[in-house]
Amino acid sequence: MSTVDRNLTGLHRRWGLSPSTLAPGCFASVMATGIVSIGAELTGLHSLSVGLFWLAVTLYAFFTVLTVVRILRYPDAVRADLHDPSRAFGFFTAVAGTNVLATGFVGLGMIPPALTLFVLGGLLWLVFGYGIPFTAILGSSTRPVSPGVNGTWLVWAVAAQSVAVVAASLGIELPNTSDSAPGLVTFLVLTAVVMWAVGLTLYLTCMIAIIVRVLRHRFGPEDLDAPYWVTMGALAIAIVAGSRILDLGGTPLLEATRVLVGASSALLWAIATWLVPALVAAGIWRHAVHRVPMTYAAGLWSMVFPVGMYAVASIYLGRSDHVPAIERIGLHWFWVSLAVWAIVFVAMVTSFIRTVRRP
Repeated sequence: MSTVDRNLTGLHRRWGLSPSTLAPGCFASVMATGIVSIGAELTGLHSLSVGLFWLAVTLYAFFTVLTVVRILRYPDAVRADLHDPSRAFGFFTAVAGTNVLATGFVGLGMIPPALTLFVLGGLLWLVFGYGIPFTAILGSSTRPVSPGVNGTWLVWAVAAQSVAVVAASLGIELPNTSDSAPGLVTFLVLTAVVMWAVGLTLYLTCMIAIIVRVLRHRFGPEDLDAPYWVTMGALAIAIVAGSRILDLGGTPLLEATRVLVGASSALLWAIATWLVPALVAAGIWRHAVHRVPMTYAAGLWSMVFPVGMYAVASIYLGRSDHVPAIERIGLHWFWVSLAVWAIVFVAMVTSFIRTVRRP
């Protein structure tokens, strides 16, 4: 094998940049970059926000092409991922990544592309939301399924909440446009409330599955990887969805659920805040105590997204509930999320260069 062939083989194995080795959760980098972009906009850093947003769009286009090629050229590999309970739920990053970009377009005032992505994200949710539980749980040849449960299962809940966030964001902005339709706004409000409730239900379901996995099977430091940060990130995006729902105009459905949504959002923020130190301690236990190497892996983006989402959730909740202290926490935490994003991005680029140069 030539040096070039060896470099490409290492690149494919480490990065999944070949359609044959593409990971189902490849859109996590889109989610992470997109949410940090939204946080930058809320913090008042418009130029940084726009730059990060178009970087997320570029990543989305890149991974979309690779995914389509993989489906066409390697259908057996895709089928194997769909039936693997430890990998299948990573496909929900495509749903969340699509909806994060849709939310970004709403923030830029570009409603037509936001609506297009909202429809695409909704269709992906319907396909994956019903299909993956059947393929990965009922259709899996692995028995029992519980050893395959991991942090990526929570992306199922994140994807549902991402639909709620876009629906609520569009429901807020469309009445300000000349071509808004009352029927469409009502549909968006209904979708936002329903998907918010579905997302919370899925979160509880996935957490029960994770607890069963931890209690019944060996769970060592090598198992406690970055995607477990989604335990906090899934709560944070539920807070964002709830805060956006509270900012919607008054409708009979919304008035009936406003108290529940508002109280739940405050409670979820408290739990998410409590989880942050626990997750940091878990990282110290994994890397400092048990010496698991801290090297770049694509799964690190699953940690960046929750960190960024916590900042956005705190800002939105503080503003919608008129609690300046929570908003200030979000504004300060944004700099933490930006620093984490920058560290992972630099690590990614550095690892990419080293992989290409390695003989």
